[in-house]
Amino acid sequence: MNQINKKAIDSLGYNFITSEYLPEGKDEYHLRNIQNRNGIQYRGLTAWEIEVLVRNRNTSDDWNKLLVSDAFNPELVKNCKFFGLVRIGKLEAYYLEYHNLRMPVGLYNSTIISCDFGDNVVVDNVNYLSHYIIGSEVILVNIHELATTSAAKFGNGIIKEGESENIRIWLEICNENGGRKVIPFTRMLPGDAWLWSKYRDDEVLLEKFKWFTQKEYDVQRGYYGKIGDRTIIKNTSIIKDVWIGSDAYIKGANKLKNLTVNSSPEATSQIGEGCEMVNGIIGFGCKAFYGVKAIRFIMASHSQLKYGARLINSYLGNNSTISCCEVLNSLIFPSHEQHHNNSFLCAATVMGQSNMAAGATIGSNHNSRSPDGELVAGRGFWPGLCVSLKHNSKFASFNILAKGDYPYELNIPLPFALVSNDLTKDQLIVMPAYWFMYNLYAIARNEWKYNDRDARIEKDQRIEFDALAPDTINELLNALQLLALYTGKSFSERKEPGKQIPDKAYIKTGKKLLETKDKIIDELEIVAEGLENSDRKTVIIKVQQAYTIFKELVIYYGAVQLIKQFLENGFKNFSSFIKQLPAAPKRNEWINVGGQLIPEQEVEKFRKHVRSGKIKSWDDVHAFYAMQGQAYDTDKFEHALAALLEVSGISATAFTPEVLKKILLQSVQIKTWLTEGIYESRAKDYTNPFRTMVFDTKEEMDKVWGKLEDNSFIALQQAELSGFKKKVNALIKDLKL
Repeated sequence: MNQINKKAIDSLGYNFITSEYLPEGKDEYHLRNIQNRNGIQYRGLTAWEIEVLVRNRNTSDDWNKLLVSDAFNPELVKNCKFFGLVRIGKLEAYYLEYHNLRMPVGLYNSTIISCDFGDNVVVDNVNYLSHYIIGSEVILVNIHELATTSAAKFGNGIIKEGESENIRIWLEICNENGGRKVIPFTRMLPGDAWLWSKYRDDEVLLEKFKWFTQKEYDVQRGYYGKIGDRTIIKNTSIIKDVWIGSDAYIKGANKLKNLTVNSSPEATSQIGEGCEMVNGIIGFGCKAFYGVKAIRFIMASHSQLKYGARLINSYLGNNSTISCCEVLNSLIFPSHEQHHNNSFLCAATVMGQSNMAAGATIGSNHNSRSPDGELVAGRGFWPGLCVSLKHNSKFASFNILAKGDYPYELNIPLPFALVSNDLTKDQLIVMPAYWFMYNLYAIARNEWKYNDRDARIEKDQRIEFDALAPDTINELLNALQLLALYTGKSFSERKEPGKQIPDKAYIKTGKKLLETKDKIIDELEIVAEGLENSDRKTVIIKVQQAYTIFKELVIYYGAVQLIKQFLENGFKNFSSFIKQLPAAPKRNEWINVGGQLIPEQEVEKFRKHVRSGKIKSWDDVHAFYAMQGQAYDTDKFEHALAALLEVSGISATAFTPEVLKKILLQSVQIKTWLTEGIYESRAKDYTNPFRTMVFDTKEEMDKVWGKLEDNSFIALQQAELSGFKKKVNALIKDLKL
């Protein structure tokens, strides 16, 4: 039976804070008065104003509780019911227009309970408006319910006075069993979510994070909802316990409950038709359109949900888009694209710059013994059409998966690899360095695109978009060892079947073969172990090409950082540069913390400082990100130098002018083939008969695709190559190398 409470009509609009939660010496408006910062001076109504209001079919339980500004025009208030303390700003004889919606300023045909209004608002046909502070030039039209309760949390996972812990909202990201759950809060960054979800064995750290979150907010009951200046809400059904920033636009939403919608003049947020969003945080500049369903979620700034997307128990990173898709229990780092009806049915951590093709299904927990599977994918994850994966699986950076069902768990440590399923031979095929052999245009353009589309205003974390960075370089160097191991094992097995020797010996043998480009490699079937949880073969193809490319990429990365260091510090000669080098540069391990790359030892120091109390709040955590962002270039240079020396097989003391000149000239050669590869990978589309067969003439093709020679991105890359050559030549000349 529904419990219907009956109370005296004269109590409607009062006792928002019940007596047991009202601080001594305070009234129920004490928090409301703090929240209302519009600066308007309110006064009581004159007898004439009351007469006009009554004539215009308005009612109030107490006209003395209706306060107005000096510029109040009672003729612009019609057919409204007022309960409790209502304060109204300036009302002038204008109409407000937005996207062809033209509505006269004033309050019309609405029930209003204990609200504050700024200047020149439009409120028309709001059936139930309760306990909101509304800014100036706000338009509210055709809304069924717009209300705030006294214990509203606006999407933050906190608890108020008198509430039990079991009502706290958690986001069960990364794992369906809740073992990595985090508490959402308005300022949560991708790094915050990752750190909290990752170190589950560090109980002190987890408790500190919980405490940081709770102390972000006042536990008192009685905060009003807010709607910022110039926000428009129209044709919407239910908005309950929602805090809305300025300049937001909400139209046709079905239900919005327990949310914060961040919005500002510089980064406006929008929610469109058919959306139902509950228990969440929506960042600045976000958009949700056309039937979106989002429950227990965070949308970081400038992210989008579109066309029936479902986002549940998940964190969506900045500058990301999910369209027509279902995403459950996932943590997604910045710059993620997901379209065309695919699903994260398995909990996932996807570390950014990723793209989910149509029909891809990232696992399913529904056929296992328990819902505790996970998928972890490094930067640049790209599962192709109709890919289906099994948990648990883990992928290095920039892995692309060819169409197919992958029936076994995967652990692919080789970056920039194409993974495919050979059904004819029943084996897994891995091609390392695929992107640099066959699709340089795509990887280079994506790198440029992510930088260009980073719309964040507050760049609290320094996100790395370059494909060659400390994380991927470490993976490349690890891959060189693995390729040598696989090659050495395959060669030894062919030479002496069944004989077992230590891995170091295999690596030594394989490295010798690969460094000398021995033709025997082309005759070997190079097999890897531990990449798939099955008894079938995992075959690594094009090993020699991948090994050579990976070495050249490390050299190029090191050279680029050396050149940058020279130019930024203005070294006059080689000796002055050498004096600034670390005596023994370290190639540290790096961790992708929500899209920001941070040395592992710095993350460990951070954890220690949280546990000891040196880091006391989320402000301090975000200051740590800023500090690491400032140190990034220096740390990255040391890492690049160490990687360069390691792949070149020399020590810091052996780094002579002759060595530097050789590296610089080699980097020009590498940059040249990279640029040529970008052109060639795009040019093949213009010559492939199966691509061009839909056009009757070249002119038709050029009109549809544009001319290859007019491609602005290719032109940009060629200009960069020209500039790179000039920098290298100038350095060689200036340093007299």
